[in-house]
Amino acid sequence: MLSQARALCPGLQIDEANPEADLRGLIALAHWCERLSPLTSPDPPDGLWIDITGCAHLQGGEARLADRLQQRLSPCRLAIADTAGAAWALARAATRNTAEIVPQGQHANRIAALPIGLLRLDTRIVAGLQRVGLRSVEALRRIPRAELAARFGPSPSLQLDRALGLQPEPIIWLRAPCLWHQHHRFVEPISTPEALTHALAELSSQLTARLEAAGLGGLRFRARFIRVDDEAFDLSLATARPLHNAARLTRLLTERLDQIDPGFGVEALLLEAMEVAPLTLRQPGLDAPSPSEDLLDMLDTLANRIGPDRLWRPKPVASHVPERASGSTSVASPQNWPTPPGPRPIRLLTPPEPIEATAPVPDDPPVMFRWRSALHRVQAASGPERIAHEWWRRSDPSDDERFRDYYYVEDQLGGRFWLFRTSLPGAARPVRWYMHGLFG
Repeated sequence: MLSQARALCPGLQIDEANPEADLRGLIALAHWCERLSPLTSPDPPDGLWIDITGCAHLQGGEARLADRLQQRLSPCRLAIADTAGAAWALARAATRNTAEIVPQGQHANRIAALPIGLLRLDTRIVAGLQRVGLRSVEALRRIPRAELAARFGPSPSLQLDRALGLQPEPIIWLRAPCLWHQHHRFVEPISTPEALTHALAELSSQLTARLEAAGLGGLRFRARFIRVDDEAFDLSLATARPLHNAARLTRLLTERLDQIDPGFGVEALLLEAMEVAPLTLRQPGLDAPSPSEDLLDMLDTLANRIGPDRLWRPKPVASHVPERASGSTSVASPQNWPTPPGPRPIRLLTPPEPIEATAPVPDDPPVMFRWRSALHRVQAASGPERIAHEWWRRSDPSDDERFRDYYYVEDQLGGRFWLFRTSLPGAARPVRWYMHGLFG
């Protein structure tokens, strides 16, 4: 109890637990560790995964990499092993600020004497194993798998196999591994815009050559600048269509170099194609016309300056409900709009606005309506066009709103409107009219 703790230690400092802030801190640490390896992930509540396969030599070996982590994250306990499960167990088995590096192929022997609780098993399973005398990993290995699974389920065997490397270890990394990338570490740090531009041009040429040889182009790119003080800055961009032109890629990246603070110098540069797509081969005169290169270049420039999420074009969506019949997509994607079953307005009001309408017969269009305090007398009209509710969606409207009757009307001043009515005379709810769209 807190009162007992304060009685034992009068000067005890108390802080409220904040699991959300702890997780944010772990994620920030995992991002910091990306300068050592591209594959990092938080392991709540107090751990980090780092896959250093193929990366240790860049830091001078596993021992120097471990020393660097201990200096920056002290106090901490870390372990390097062939498997993630073995490293997890050894790091938590240590009792002080230490680093253990297990020689290759020796992880099974090293974890043999560890308690079975370090296999990341449920506490109830651990208690059950201990009651039958199984307290170490080695004791668990000697039990036949069929007997173990019959009494305790598949979890003990699965976690044991993961620690031994007999089963894969699923880890969700902060960033998915990127197959298309180019990396360069400079002999001396660079900081001038000219040097950074030259380095970007060289990496862009190498990356686009690989993409073009594979018949691919990049849709999303990221350039990472790693400074000598281990701080990293990213530049991200998206293109309208698959890009494999090194000169255009370099120009788009260098336009935003003013966002990069080189500090005392950039010692490494990484260029990645985060998303790729096959190049479309077109035959002039046979294929449908496509946007010109100048237009695509302009779209890429605009997206790079204002953000790709702010540059889009509408696309058709398979839905009869008007407000759900369109969405957004890339500005360069081809569009094949289906022919609507009836006239559709240029502008839809979202949400539809209620109006006061007068109709002499229930199925007839209104003869007049009031919208935004203005009275409109109908001179011509057509309809109704009934549009039913999409019953397969989770929303469940009342029986009176399962359909809409739409009317295309024109008033005495030439204004053309799209109105709809819900419910019918005699239903539980009164008839209601709405303004949904305006024609040009």
